[in-house]
Amino acid sequence: MSIPDVHPTNTPDVKRWTGVAALLVAGLLLTEFVLHQVIGPRPELDRSDALVAYFVAHHTMILTIVLIDTVLMASIIVFLAGFRQIITHARHDLQWIADLGFGAGLVFVAITMVGDAMEAGSALDVVHLVPDASAIRALTEGHAVMFGATGCVLLALISASSGYVVLASGALPRWTGIVAWAVAALQVFGLGTIFGGTSDRDWFSSGGVGVTLTATFPWVAWVVTVGIVTIRGHAGFRVRRRAFREARRVG
Repeated sequence: MSIPDVHPTNTPDVKRWTGVAALLVAGLLLTEFVLHQVIGPRPELDRSDALVAYFVAHHTMILTIVLIDTVLMASIIVFLAGFRQIITHARHDLQWIADLGFGAGLVFVAITMVGDAMEAGSALDVVHLVPDASAIRALTEGHAVMFGATGCVLLALISASSGYVVLASGALPRWTGIVAWAVAALQVFGLGTIFGGTSDRDWFSSGGVGVTLTATFPWVAWVVTVGIVTIRGHAGFRVRRRAFREARRVG
């Protein structure tokens, strides 16, 4: 006698929480963007006096941005876990590829938080301490590499694997998988920025505006799009449609 598959009534809805996490990512990223516009671009790293003055003037805002980014990273973990569950529920045989994207996402979150810690360290260097321009410069350079080329490699892996499992499983609309592959291709731009210096004003620099506009924002836009699709209840529509057609064919 088989045991019926009984699920607790209070189990969180994975589609809903995937969507909520994605929308939270969008809101937090928008907040960060506004705060960055308020404090303005960072001075060049070889201008020691201006660099110290910048962090002295804006250290509270910078620490706030880092704190917001930590919550944003936690939201990304929730999104990635929900996305993985949606895929594996539709096609269990794709679990290893879904796990590949989920693992790369966790590493991306980890290195981003290390980068955030470096940025926070730069801000803390001027709090009740004698500022050290060389320490601020070193921490900022490390953060720029993690935000730039290193992050782009991982985002490319996340996006490519996500695109494949979406197209193979039918758990989400086909166009979301195609967009994921396009986002993966955009990450290639960020790889070369490791050779582009550290200026906040240059398009092709580590951690510069080019990485933000061509790599980070497209991926976050894809996350938000998937979140909206899932929270509206469209996840799995192709699977259900295929099952319905097969049932009609058998009948």
